[in-house]
Amino acid sequence: MDKLDIQAVPENLPQVLAFVGEHLKAASCSSRVKSQIDVAVEEIFVNISSYAYDPDIGVAQIRVETKEDPLSVVLSFIDGGTPYDPLAKPDPNLKIPLKERRKGGLGIFMVKKTMDGIEYEYKDGHNILTITKNIM
Repeated sequence: MDKLDIQAVPENLPQVLAFVGEHLKAASCSSRVKSQIDVAVEEIFVNISSYAYDPDIGVAQIRVETKEDPLSVVLSFIDGGTPYDPLAKPDPNLKIPLKERRKGGLGIFMVKKTMDGIEYEYKDGHNILTITKNIM
């Protein structure tokens, strides 16, 4: 497992994507799967940087681990901001016209649909959102 501690500000997204990308490259991840993971990483990190510490700035920790059988990548996003479980919110109803839908929730919905696993826990004063994606 490798980890990156970084200020949770949107300007640091390229560094987060590069950090995760190094691990995906080392695991010989396909470009299709890498794109799906990149979208998930962007959604989660931008949400942390936008809402977790508002109006202050805090640190996010991103952990990357590669597992075998099946070959997969496990990413954990940890912050000490306001407790928030993004999985507790109901999925948006995509059958309702866009103008009538509630704001928010579409990004985490996309993450749930493209990843093979997603879990949330609040532990020791930290939000921990973990996503898993099979890469083979």
